[in-house]
Amino acid sequence: MVNTRKVLFFDCFAGASGDMILGALIDLGLDIEALQAELAKLLFKGYRIQARKVTKSGFSATKFDVIDETNGQLFDHAHAHHDNTCDQGHSHHGHSNDQHAHGHDHHHHGEEHHRHAHGSCHEQRNLNDIVSMIEKSQLAGSVKEKSIRIFRRLAAAEAKIHGTVPEKIHFHEVGAVDAIVDIVGAAIALHLLQIDKIVVSPLPLGHGFVKCQHGTIPVPAPAAMELLTGMHTFGSEHNGETVTPTGAAILSTLAETCGPMPTLNVIKVGYGAGTREFTVPNLLRVILGHEITDNASVLNCDNETVMELEANIDDMNPEFFDYVFEELFSKGALDVFLIPIQMKKNRPANMIKVLCREPNCTELAGVLFRETSTIGLRISTYQRLCLHREIVTVETEYGEIRVKQAILDGTVVNHAPEYEDCKKKAKEFNVPLKQVYNAAIKGLRIRDKSR
Repeated sequence: MVNTRKVLFFDCFAGASGDMILGALIDLGLDIEALQAELAKLLFKGYRIQARKVTKSGFSATKFDVIDETNGQLFDHAHAHHDNTCDQGHSHHGHSNDQHAHGHDHHHHGEEHHRHAHGSCHEQRNLNDIVSMIEKSQLAGSVKEKSIRIFRRLAAAEAKIHGTVPEKIHFHEVGAVDAIVDIVGAAIALHLLQIDKIVVSPLPLGHGFVKCQHGTIPVPAPAAMELLTGMHTFGSEHNGETVTPTGAAILSTLAETCGPMPTLNVIKVGYGAGTREFTVPNLLRVILGHEITDNASVLNCDNETVMELEANIDDMNPEFFDYVFEELFSKGALDVFLIPIQMKKNRPANMIKVLCREPNCTELAGVLFRETSTIGLRISTYQRLCLHREIVTVETEYGEIRVKQAILDGTVVNHAPEYEDCKKKAKEFNVPLKQVYNAAIKGLRIRDKSR
């Protein structure tokens, strides 16, 4: 047995929210001043962050808060804490898997309370505004990539609930500050702590109802439930929200697997505190350790379990495959490909293969049954060895382009400019795609020489 990569296990026995995640990571050893310095690269103001030690059911933990500099109050005290969308296309994102910071039994005051608490209806940011702010920042490439992925997933969930598109989702100023700090802060924390893999325990879901502008809605909030598709969940005795949409977005986007704690050599443990009191300590526990594995230790590369779904198809319009591929990738497929085959009675056909992680297997099987003509699937489990990957951003005459690097034993052995970045720049500057691609390779070489 050999110690390999650093794994962070989220033990969500009482649930998870954005501030609980950051509180736990600070408790684990994340330097809050380093976190603040990185958040400052986003170049938006009006808030400050605070971490303090609290005691929950006898356990010492860290409570993380985002404070409004205009009035010194906690942002999450200004509105409901169940992270629920209150108006079509307008998202509020709060903290602490707490139903309401003031201790009232009702849970959401909607837009009217929002105006009352802040004096006016604050500026709104839509998804493109937030993505643009992140892209223009000086944050590390991996932090940008993770943050944007989480926000896109969050907006997609909100959009599906309200029958609109992600680009039309708006985050009110206050809610946007919470969500930006929590989401980008989590991505920064994982980068600073040099985490290689995230595993999340099955998530407990509370019960009951909360009130918002649409009326009374069930717990979990619809957006949280949508985000937890593919994750392992179970019902709990907790009356109220346990998993917020922000927490669900972070964990469901970044988790490699959802299930029991893997075999680890434990390095350190941290606790992040929520606000509300449950029958169990309202804490999120994170456990940092070195993964122990027999495989990949010699090569020092990643080892993970993946599922493969496959089906033979000989009676479907081949034009449909393009749409099927899009649906599969949108639902978490790692790769999708077709193999020409010859079936019985010498019929030409295609074998479709889908690679995925275990939490996504059931949903992807549903896509194949709904969108193709197959009436049966074969499912296999494999171990996959992967080189460590890192996203870097290089300067070119066409602007910034991301480049993916594959690393073996600390040495870059492969690199490839991101296709979508190159495609976008080729269209923007009306030049051949290969010209932009080569410029990115050149920019990477210049970057490496200057380091």
